[in-house]
Amino acid sequence: MTQPIEPTLTRRTLVGSSLALASGAAGLSVARATSAQAEEPQTRPNIIVILADDMGFSDIGCFGSEIPTPNLDALAAGGLRFSQFYNCARCSPSRASLLTGLYPHQAGMGALDNIVKPDSRGTFGRLLDRSVTLAEVLGTAGYHTSMSGKWHLGLGHGTPPWARGFQRSFAPVGGTYFRDQEKGAVHIDGRPVPLDSDEVGTGYWYGSDLLVDWSTTFIDEAVQQGKPFFHYLPFVAPHFPLMAPPEDIARFKGRYLDGWEPPRNARFARQRELGIVAPTEELSPALRFAYDWDRLTAEHRERFDTLMAVYAAAIFRLDQAIGNLIKHLKDTGTYENTLILFVSDNGGNAESGPDGRTGTGTPGSATSDVWVGLNWATLQNTPFSYFKHYTSEGGIATPLIAHWPGGIDPAVNGTIRHEPGHLIDLMPTLTEVAAADYPSEFNGNPILPAEGRSFVPAFDGKPLQRPAPLFWEHEGNRAVRDGNWKLVARFQEPRELYHLGTDRTETTNLAEAHPDKAAELARQYDGWAERAFVDPWDKKIHGGVFQGSLG
Repeated sequence: MTQPIEPTLTRRTLVGSSLALASGAAGLSVARATSAQAEEPQTRPNIIVILADDMGFSDIGCFGSEIPTPNLDALAAGGLRFSQFYNCARCSPSRASLLTGLYPHQAGMGALDNIVKPDSRGTFGRLLDRSVTLAEVLGTAGYHTSMSGKWHLGLGHGTPPWARGFQRSFAPVGGTYFRDQEKGAVHIDGRPVPLDSDEVGTGYWYGSDLLVDWSTTFIDEAVQQGKPFFHYLPFVAPHFPLMAPPEDIARFKGRYLDGWEPPRNARFARQRELGIVAPTEELSPALRFAYDWDRLTAEHRERFDTLMAVYAAAIFRLDQAIGNLIKHLKDTGTYENTLILFVSDNGGNAESGPDGRTGTGTPGSATSDVWVGLNWATLQNTPFSYFKHYTSEGGIATPLIAHWPGGIDPAVNGTIRHEPGHLIDLMPTLTEVAAADYPSEFNGNPILPAEGRSFVPAFDGKPLQRPAPLFWEHEGNRAVRDGNWKLVARFQEPRELYHLGTDRTETTNLAEAHPDKAAELARQYDGWAERAFVDPWDKKIHGGVFQGSLG
């Protein structure tokens, strides 16, 4: 095995070289740019992008949670937090934007990857050839590229990870937590392998740990080859059906017998104390479908406590797995020059409604069918309203942690950036630090221009400028944010206008008070929807927002 790669240039020198390379490469072929970049592969940072699945804005300690997440908290303390970062409200669309730097419909993923509309402009259930992935861009630039985790970007429609730039891949089919789940399978570099095969993992493994085990295998390969690595780690946790080891569930059982309101208030207080939200911010009210804990029977309270205990255990174990990954980076000498980004693909999930779901299996086991439901999702998305599916802040706000000891100025460690950002920003950010070129053509196909802007200046404490508004559309839920103004509407409902500079929790609708601003934002949205291939949506998806059986 070769010796661990040690950085020999500062990030400031590297970024300067990247910009010079980009300016000098105009008109050159991708192959020629690759040759120039490959001369100094060891000076560039390793990159790990970690994606949580269905995790709410406040579910980790450094964003207000009571759930212990010491490893993520340590990354935040030694790096940056971004308090106004956004995803695309749903699994497949967010993954498409994260990997391509485009809005979902532009990449072909206007909905989940199982929804294919052949006559549409942007809903094909696959990544289209008008997009290029981070793996393709960084692989062309000499990186070792790999992923381990949930793909959900057209595995069955012609765009699996091994066809979109990932040289190594470990991709479970569906939500994988335990080796004895029914109908489980994994694709290893495109080859289907039964979930219970020892080739997948030995012993009675837990999914989050398994994904990190494969991550470290791929990282070790990159080190052996003397290459910088790009590794994408999309966890399954904490997506339904929720599963976790029984000893971790026991750790949290009984902690939520006071209901959802006390921990929500406590999270909000911590967010104010941490500086995640302004001291003047108001906590959004729970939706009218939420249950009053005091009116529930002891049996119902016990059941709801169990649902949240399983969820908390899944978050706790996700953090522990990330801790194992960090330890491996330190053990192999790659920690200092590795940029780690952590985000979630959408807000907390209310899909099972106010009742939640327990199922018939033992909660948390391989036969578990636990969904936490609307009440606990309201806690998870503190301080916001609404959930996954929706373009209100509760559906699209994600924590972002950036950690890079060799590249982030130590003077800004532990600080919080409040400028708005979006998953589309990862492509320009990572191509900049990697000295890679985003192509106008790839494999003979014209590529759409990337939509985002780099947040590298934040690594030196410099301000971030956003030259264009941010946009969202999912299942007819839509929004546009321009500066501090946000126009948002749920499917076939009136538009609402908020000033997020003073009302991030969207409690005061200003649409009637500022009709001209609402109309201006609506025009911006319509123009974007036309150019970004947004398809009309014709069916209301409740996303768990409905009346429960307990009234």
